[in-house]
Amino acid sequence: MTTDTVRPGSRRHTLPVGDLPLESGEHLPGVRMAYETWGRLNEARDNAVLVLHALTGDSHVEGPAGPDSPTPGWWPGLIGPGRVLDTDRYFVIAPNVLGGCRGSTGPSSPGPDGRPWGSLFPRLTVRDQVRAEALLADRLGIHTFAAVIGGSMGGMRALEWAVTLPGRVRRCMPIATSAIASADQIGWATPQLFAIKGDPGYHRGDYYPGPGPRHGLEVARQIAHATYRSAAELEDRFGATAQPGEEPAAGGRFAVQSYLEHHGKKLARRFDANSYVTLTEVMNGHDIGRDRGGVEAALRRITADLTVVVVDSDRLFTPAEGERIAAAPACRGLVNVTSPYGHDGFLIETDQVFAAIGDALADRPVGTSAPAQQPAGQRDSAGTPAGDGRALALDEDDLAGSAHRAEVRPAVPFSAPGLPPVLNGTGLW
Repeated sequence: MTTDTVRPGSRRHTLPVGDLPLESGEHLPGVRMAYETWGRLNEARDNAVLVLHALTGDSHVEGPAGPDSPTPGWWPGLIGPGRVLDTDRYFVIAPNVLGGCRGSTGPSSPGPDGRPWGSLFPRLTVRDQVRAEALLADRLGIHTFAAVIGGSMGGMRALEWAVTLPGRVRRCMPIATSAIASADQIGWATPQLFAIKGDPGYHRGDYYPGPGPRHGLEVARQIAHATYRSAAELEDRFGATAQPGEEPAAGGRFAVQSYLEHHGKKLARRFDANSYVTLTEVMNGHDIGRDRGGVEAALRRITADLTVVVVDSDRLFTPAEGERIAAAPACRGLVNVTSPYGHDGFLIETDQVFAAIGDALADRPVGTSAPAQQPAGQRDSAGTPAGDGRALALDEDDLAGSAHRAEVRPAVPFSAPGLPPVLNGTGLW
């Protein structure tokens, strides 16, 4: 099939983009990319904004849960008429990452023999994922993005877009991310991978159609989630208190233990363990400076207007790592989001993050807009903020003032042979 497809009642499209040459030298045949769109692509095809999700996210940035979206949008309030990503002005596209489990080709997808790839799925890099997204953009007839925006793992891809394909990105916003994986990040990922691969249900990745290593995935998520929040927030919220109705000294749980167990089970119900392994290993290998003379040399390749966002309490992707990215000549400012929530602050403090995105899109000095007041949000069954924002003041440290403006080079499509651009059927929602 070579056409764009979408299920009835779903927003999610899937589109074949061809065979993908990988950085390892292997080829991944018959790649399909899933994505969602909002707004309409204009006649000049220059109003597209690419939004890239984090590790266990997907293409469903905005909107309620649905047939292909087990969870509501992960950045609610960002996209729509009159919002920061105004659909009267922008065509917003959010792909599911290559290697994921929400429609794009990944370990649970059919391989050449028709069975799920499982253990045979090739090892990927961030550059491979960006090339797959570029193939998708080519098929949609988009050769230049007004902005590429992403947080955490999505920020890695946003940064790689600006370094690998500088002529195709006018503005770049890496949020709560790094230019290279740190020893600390890899160190925290190591027991997560061990938990999954050591689960008896893993079977070296060939567990389909069975349930797979659910317990291992739950433990991996518990470890990860502890790094996504700050120590201060966990202490303020839980301390050493017992889970209501339980006594730790008699075999019961602490409240924070119950909280982490909840998040582990919640993820295991909706995410594929092989994708978790694949994407975690991709993040471990992230290095924009690889074969480019190092990180600083790679950053000098960026021609997009670069706006970097960090979270002051982030202990996984520290502010210092964002500051290193912000040393790029193309950087027009560094935004420091004030939050008690740690790394998850980029999803929770939407008033501050959206204000920074709005400044970047309007070419204003970053940090000059007052944060938009987001409505008070729902909490999940564990009491976790659903990511719809807190009305906290934006940090006033204004590192803007650079007169840099992006030099947009002629776009060079990263096209797969034999697949023409898709010039209709997009932006209809």
